[in-house]
Amino acid sequence: MNDENKAALKTLEEHKVAIFIVAYNAQAHIEKVLHRIPDWIREKLCEIYVIDDCSTDETYSVLNNLQENKFSEILKVYQTPQNLGYGGNQILGYKYAIKKQYDIVILLHGDGQYAPESLPHILAAYQDDVDAVFGSRFIEKKAAINGGMPLYKWWGNRILTRIQNFLIGGRMNEFHSGFRSYKLSSLSKCPFEKNSRWFDFDADIIYQFHALGLTIKEVNIPTYYGDEICYVNGIKYAWRCIKGAVKFYFMKYHLFYDPKYDVEKSDSQSLYQGKSSPLSVHYHVINHMDLPRGDLLDLGGGGDAKVSKHFLERNKSVTCVDKELPTIPNVRGIQADLDQPWSQALPDQKYEVVLALDVIEHLSCPEKGMKELYDRMSAQGVLVASTGNIAFFITRVMLFLGAFNYGKKGLLDLTHKRLFTINSFKRMIEQSGFEVIEMKSFGIPLTDVVGKSSLLEVLEKISFYLSRMWPGLFAYQILFVAKPIINIDQLESMTFKR
Repeated sequence: MNDENKAALKTLEEHKVAIFIVAYNAQAHIEKVLHRIPDWIREKLCEIYVIDDCSTDETYSVLNNLQENKFSEILKVYQTPQNLGYGGNQILGYKYAIKKQYDIVILLHGDGQYAPESLPHILAAYQDDVDAVFGSRFIEKKAAINGGMPLYKWWGNRILTRIQNFLIGGRMNEFHSGFRSYKLSSLSKCPFEKNSRWFDFDADIIYQFHALGLTIKEVNIPTYYGDEICYVNGIKYAWRCIKGAVKFYFMKYHLFYDPKYDVEKSDSQSLYQGKSSPLSVHYHVINHMDLPRGDLLDLGGGGDAKVSKHFLERNKSVTCVDKELPTIPNVRGIQADLDQPWSQALPDQKYEVVLALDVIEHLSCPEKGMKELYDRMSAQGVLVASTGNIAFFITRVMLFLGAFNYGKKGLLDLTHKRLFTINSFKRMIEQSGFEVIEMKSFGIPLTDVVGKSSLLEVLEKISFYLSRMWPGLFAYQILFVAKPIINIDQLESMTFKR
């Protein structure tokens, strides 16, 4: 036994391993596939289970006959009552393996396209600390052609893999091999049940593993093309794989949302830290606004209190109201749910400055929040409020394409309960008893959302200047400065002087 076989045997002895075979109209090949599994591997397996995806031929009958020979102890055969699709079959099979509490599951195809003789390569690789092992036909680039892969498929595979690698930041040799295996403890972290039920299911799994930082090791396998029937529409498959990668790419920048790619861990603090870009709303308020020097109230600016902490020295007092208490010394924190009557928790005083930066859109009823806010302002007070512009051109394009998806950050943040255009936000402020005295528009703070680079700085400047030229279309965020209109209580407190 060579070193690789010894490593494979060690994996079998250290882990509970099962082989899962997907089958559809595979009566001509399925028996050969099973017999090609090396005996010394079969003897160490916990189970070989085949899920026949409602074949229209005799695949299920052939499998049932096999249960009476040497596979009787280890082979389990199931048939779905309706066709689930290639991805749907895998979803069912992986849930089965997880329920059985296996450690590793290896996927084989019932049509024999992937050689069971390569199982030692797959198993041996688990002696390294990896989460999945894939067989690849492109580690040696020309080997796939020598194995009979048509030239158009070779080029299609290479081009499609390169595009997918670029979009997700991966380094895979091949995205499109169906010879795969997974540690089930790692696979369980993926919402694979949300994946496509078609052939692009395999691409979705890779995107999820990449987002989670899980490791995929590729091992060299031979290419085999025989008389098996391919049920994949190549153009449709390529389009769906690219579309999935583009969605994944846009999710990184919070321009799109799909729950199957929502696998990256994050906490509330990381989601709502203040922005530091020189072209951002927060930077503008801190560095370019001449605000009154009285008492300041910051709504929703808890945690790092990035904006309000800058007014500690120049203002009389700084109070922050949020679910999360501020961590900055000398900023008075009031813990409250802004969706509830929060002003009752405040001392009985009026404020000369109220900041409501990127908070109004999180309220179930912004009008009630604005009423409480108005009642807490002095007659000479200033309100500084910002929100996202839902009429931003990217959102318009998404709507034109029939897409409207909430996400973790950005205009369509999952926690946003009300969405505004420039006009609707201005109207709500005015109807709440304020007079708008200034409006500023801002582009996408790319260097805060994505990271700093020369290219992103240039794009951020372009976005900023476009927002000033055509706010309704290109403003990503809008900032209003307003003053309260005098109310009856203030009127009665004034003395008429002759």
